[in-house]
Amino acid sequence: MIGMNIKQLRQEKHIKQDTLADAIGVSAQAVSKWETGASDPDIALLPKLATYFGVSIDELFEVPRAEKMERIQNMIWDERRIHPETFDRTVAYLEGILKEDPKDAEALTMLAELYNHRAHSDHENASYYAERALEADPADAHNAWAAYLEANNAPCGDNWLDNHFTAIRFIRAFVEKNPDNRFAKIILAENLLADHRLDEAEAVIGSMKKDDAYLEYSAKLAFLRGDREEALRLWKKAAADYPDKWAATDCLGEGYRLLGMYEEALDAFEKSFTMQTAPRYTDGLFARAQVHELIGDYEGAIEDRRRIIECLKTEYNVTDGESVDENLREIERLKALAAKRK
Repeated sequence: MIGMNIKQLRQEKHIKQDTLADAIGVSAQAVSKWETGASDPDIALLPKLATYFGVSIDELFEVPRAEKMERIQNMIWDERRIHPETFDRTVAYLEGILKEDPKDAEALTMLAELYNHRAHSDHENASYYAERALEADPADAHNAWAAYLEANNAPCGDNWLDNHFTAIRFIRAFVEKNPDNRFAKIILAENLLADHRLDEAEAVIGSMKKDDAYLEYSAKLAFLRGDREEALRLWKKAAADYPDKWAATDCLGEGYRLLGMYEEALDAFEKSFTMQTAPRYTDGLFARAQVHELIGDYEGAIEDRRRIIECLKTEYNVTDGESVDENLREIERLKALAAKRK
């Protein structure tokens, strides 16, 4: 990394390699080797290099922001657990950016993702211990159940907790300030539907008539109002009207799943995956794995998980990390279920 930084500093000053070499008493070939990563400068030269470029010695070793951000994103995607010291260092780095620019959206978003990652990891641990508590004392486990449900973001039967009131309040205010923000409207509709605030959801969905998501959300609304036939008609129409959009076919699969039409759901999810061009999203395969497990076809679910791993390998060049490990764990769990059934 020091060679890359030397090259960047040199280019920023618009000087040639031999000019830098003369200034610090080395050959131009030595500078070239540093910048290509073939070798590193002797430690005794670091003060000269730092003085020449007007930076600290620590700054000579700093990773460029773009690469640092990429590393942080990869860490969030690939690590199941982030070591506390690494977490704190990363937070300090991102907060340092915000001291320079409090409105740096990339740093703000990365901090949100980082804290969500830790929350997810903590909830995994909480779920594990709550499950053990329930097994240890199933007769007197009110607090353990509460901990388990919170860890898995599952309904607990308390209307004060099982709603999205606070989120809806923020999202609605955001939409009012940004009325042309398509994604915010979709999120608002999702949360209103989840809370069965159907009349409010209908008003939001009605404002999306020119959007390709209009039919999908109209179908969800019809389903929640108990009109299953109309819901299925709208899901089918969305897939037919947008034959080139895999997401529309994926939503049809979700409609079939909600209606208990599992074989049709499997076909739709398969189509939503295969109709994409590489690199493909694996939503359809994840959904197929869940449906296969739902109907007791553990072998089918295992095959879906293996296909996800293969897709990550061949289309994303990802062969390790949490995105792969998660599926390997699921395969082992499904194998145990299949063995238990036999």
